[in-house]
Amino acid sequence: MMKDVIAIVLAGGKGTRLEPLTRDRAKPAVPFGGVYRIIDFTLSNCINSDLRKMLVLPQYKGFSLNRHIDQAWKFLTPNLGEFVEVLPPEQRIAESWYAGTADAIYQNIFRIEREQSRDTVILAGDHIYTMNYAAMIAEHRRREADLTIACLPVPRPEARHFGVMHVDAQQRVVGFREKPDDPDPMPGYPGLALASMGVYVFKTQLMFDLLLSDAQRSGSRHDFGKDIIPPMLDTHRVFAYPFRDEARKAAAYWRDVGTLDAYYQANMDLIQIDPLLNLYDPSWPIHTYQPSLPPPKFVHADGDRVGAAFNSIVCNGSIVSGGQVHRSLLSPGVRINSFAQVEDSILLEGVEVGRHARVRRAIVDKHVRIPSGLSLGHDPDLDRSRGLTVTELGITVIPKDEDLERFAARH
Repeated sequence: MMKDVIAIVLAGGKGTRLEPLTRDRAKPAVPFGGVYRIIDFTLSNCINSDLRKMLVLPQYKGFSLNRHIDQAWKFLTPNLGEFVEVLPPEQRIAESWYAGTADAIYQNIFRIEREQSRDTVILAGDHIYTMNYAAMIAEHRRREADLTIACLPVPRPEARHFGVMHVDAQQRVVGFREKPDDPDPMPGYPGLALASMGVYVFKTQLMFDLLLSDAQRSGSRHDFGKDIIPPMLDTHRVFAYPFRDEARKAAAYWRDVGTLDAYYQANMDLIQIDPLLNLYDPSWPIHTYQPSLPPPKFVHADGDRVGAAFNSIVCNGSIVSGGQVHRSLLSPGVRINSFAQVEDSILLEGVEVGRHARVRRAIVDKHVRIPSGLSLGHDPDLDRSRGLTVTELGITVIPKDEDLERFAARH
């Protein structure tokens, strides 16, 4: 265990672009990939990197996140110095919510100081990827860096959503702009920009000094990318660390699932024959809470009533009873009734699809019952007229516990 390192997971974003999935839960607590929550990937990276001191800093709608961490992440041993602690805002230092990423850590500085860590790893709790942070920490120490920033090339139009860096031949960061309207291209690659992943390794004491100084500076937005990092470039040793994907596929996999369309596509990536994100690698397990449920079951194979799933992920407790599922993800406890058709969709826990119902290109949140004969996702304009969310790419999204019976009589 890397006893002289603490990991801090920022989990405070509202996730407004993921509504209605974030109406009742924080973005890092949104279900993903059948059985996981988004935050499980960051926390699993920590465990697999031998980092076992983790602080999670939520802010909004924290009940679901707190419950999940309590169920899934209490296998660590506090007596051995291992922990995952959730630290909700206490207004101990300031009488306000977290004003920015730097302020979130500043307001918890007393708890962080107790660990007396040599280095601090700062992570986002809302990205999907696999990464060995221990290798990044080793490089940080080898270079005697004050700050190391994980980075990867992204298409320039997408780089507007990230911090964009310039580096010299030794990977030293010589320029940094947070979410620029006109991202600078990488030398020799005009279509790409070098983006920060929001993964930082700081010398802990230096981080404290910078946070204290920033807290006292009027006009600061108290954000790492805007206020902490740019002034460091001329006075401190700041280096970039190229992202190394533990899946070791042809292309590195890192996804910011901050929009409904990005969330949908990242889930759909998992049902490919050889997905870039490998959930089946025993050397890099993704930990989560697994409820005690029976195995999935497929029943009926008579005439045109066939219970089957093709190119899909089907989780425990699900029953495909005489319906058919194509290119979809069924979370635990989903039921597909006879003659129903589900295509290119994500069904979260406890969803039931009635007889002869049709679901296509949809995200259906927990415990929704789709009435018999109802069609969803086949006519985006009709779904909009029903008051349902339809994304730019035409994905219909059904909120948690939504009552769809009012539409049943028309179809």
